[in-house]
Amino acid sequence: MAASAKLPQPPQSHNSLKPRHGVVTLCGYGIHVRVDRGHLLVDDGIGADRRQCRLPRVGHELKRLVVIGADGMISLAALRWLADQDAAFVMLERDGKVLVTTGPVRPSDAKLRRAQSLAQQSGLDVIVARELISQKLTGQERVARHKLHDNAAAQAIADYRLALAEAETVDTIRSLESQGAAAYWAAWRDVQVLFPRKDLPRVPEHWLKFGTRKSLLSGSPRLATNPANAMLNFLYALLESESRLAAAALGLDPGLGILHVDTPARDSLACDLMEAIRPKVDAYVLDWVLSQPLRRDWFFEQRDGNCRLMASFAIRLTETAGMWSRAVGPVAEWVTQQLWSTTRKRTQSNLPPTRLTQTHRREAKGLSSVSTALVAPRLENLCRGCGKAIADRRTHCANCAVSTATKRLVKAAKIGRAAARNPEARAKHAESERRHAQARSAWDASMQPGWLTSEVFSQKIQPLLADVSTSAIRSRIGVSRWYAGRIRQGYRPHPRHWQLLAELVGVPDRALR
Repeated sequence: MAASAKLPQPPQSHNSLKPRHGVVTLCGYGIHVRVDRGHLLVDDGIGADRRQCRLPRVGHELKRLVVIGADGMISLAALRWLADQDAAFVMLERDGKVLVTTGPVRPSDAKLRRAQSLAQQSGLDVIVARELISQKLTGQERVARHKLHDNAAAQAIADYRLALAEAETVDTIRSLESQGAAAYWAAWRDVQVLFPRKDLPRVPEHWLKFGTRKSLLSGSPRLATNPANAMLNFLYALLESESRLAAAALGLDPGLGILHVDTPARDSLACDLMEAIRPKVDAYVLDWVLSQPLRRDWFFEQRDGNCRLMASFAIRLTETAGMWSRAVGPVAEWVTQQLWSTTRKRTQSNLPPTRLTQTHRREAKGLSSVSTALVAPRLENLCRGCGKAIADRRTHCANCAVSTATKRLVKAAKIGRAAARNPEARAKHAESERRHAQARSAWDASMQPGWLTSEVFSQKIQPLLADVSTSAIRSRIGVSRWYAGRIRQGYRPHPRHWQLLAELVGVPDRALR
């Protein structure tokens, strides 16, 4: 009996994983991270569609290894490899929850952590909270004024920021921050979210507007119900993970907060640090939704209405991790310096480390301070019609541009026909017809030069008119743009125009020569 034929297998995908902006993001099922002969091997994907990467110890440019999901394994040797390379490991959920963060272990100063725990008794909690919220409100004011163009909201936020100077307790600072947030997010309510026209039939109506920051499912920002809020939640999770890593790198306890109260399963200090950077995340998302359409296949909606990110889109967002790391570094170091200032036996030679910004090293070398400007990963320009990637400074691909132009022409034609039927346009047309009729009847063929015959016009003048602009023909003989265009295309006008057209193209001079 002949052997049965093998069932066709789906093709294997050998897409490679490479660090982008210092980040490698893994998602899917059966994720594997291990070390083989000194190289870090990573593997992810769904089913037969897999991606692999093999990174050496030198020249890999890896700063963050991000895992989205919880199906797979990472070996202890891989964690050691990441630690040796000063790379961090981050594990996230797509709903914006940080599961795990681990980075290079740094020696910590017990006096610094003791000062952190005693911040409330030393009065440092008010100083730190005031500065962090002041930076946050300043950023929110800037977004409201310059990006949302809501001067009323910006002024309200500015007033709350100025009131911080009089705040003497952390509770008062929290209250001012809450009032500023209410004015700030109210300004976001009517922000329109763009989608390609092709995707609109599949887009829920409430996805087309930012709405409120509070989810109808949870009464809080958790469990977002539209794409813009889902993007914010995920990027805030990235920022939280970077804040955790920054606090740990400086020897602080990420869970011991100053502004945020102690809560189980929350790193309150990381939440404190990220407050000052939240407006930068907001500005990034706002710039995206105002300048580029979001594709429908970047998101999916669960049965309860919770909007979640597809893995491919979440991977793109994780590429901003380095940007948030650079943003939170100076804030974390400032908090560290404030805590260090309350310790005993502090000396100028024993300053707290600046591992995140390398400020001490640059000052020792006489170099200028690092720029605080954030350079975001380049956004892909998408067609407003179909969502396909297109060149910069274009709004539509070639196919959609044709259909869009056709619609505009049809609309313009309707407007033109309607305008041509109004009494004023009819009167002008009638007057023009009378003027040309009088000119035709008054014209005498004997006034035409003898050399300007029908053959001369057809053979010597008419071909040259194709190179003359329509406006030049129109102004020369006093006709409409439409009629001048027809002449330029080969239409023979009334003989009374021949001499002027001959002069326009220079035929009389040539005929004399």
